Amino acid sequence: MSLVTPDLGLIFWTLVTFLLLVFLLGKFAWKPILKMVNEREASIEEALKAAERARDEMKSLQADNEAILKEAREERERILKEAREMKNKIVSDAKDAASAEAEKAVTSAKAAIEAEKAAAVAELKNQAAVLSIEVAEKVLGRELSAENKQTEMISKMIDEVKFN
Repeated sequence: MSLVTPDLGLIFWTLVTFLLLVFLLGKFAWKPILKMVNEREASIEEALKAAERARDEMKSLQADNEAILKEAREERERILKEAREMKNKIVSDAKDAASAEAEKAVTSAKAAIEAEKAAAVAELKNQAAVLSIEVAEKVLGRELSAENKQTEMISKMIDEVKFN
């Protein structure tokens, strides 16, 4: 039973050893251990604060990014609108220019047609005059012998012909 019930000397020396160990640990180990624990706690707290600042900064950056994206979308829409307006203006200008050019070509063609028509009429009149002179020469050549027939024919022809 001596194992179960300790001696007084064992209790004394165990108590002395325990107190000596507590004293030595208190003198040399507790301060550095507590200092390291406090430093670790401070570094963890600083890391948490840094993470909180980083999260706030990320939120701020995200808000800035959203604003920049919104501005970029608005700018893109403005540029597309300007491009559409410019395209419509260019198409309209091209249509106007084409219409003016077509009108000019039609006017020019009409003037050319009128000039050709006038030239054709003049040519036709010239040919008619030449034919008339030839016919008159042949008729007069036959009828030249009778003077009264000649004057009668000339007056008849003058009555029939109208000059334009």
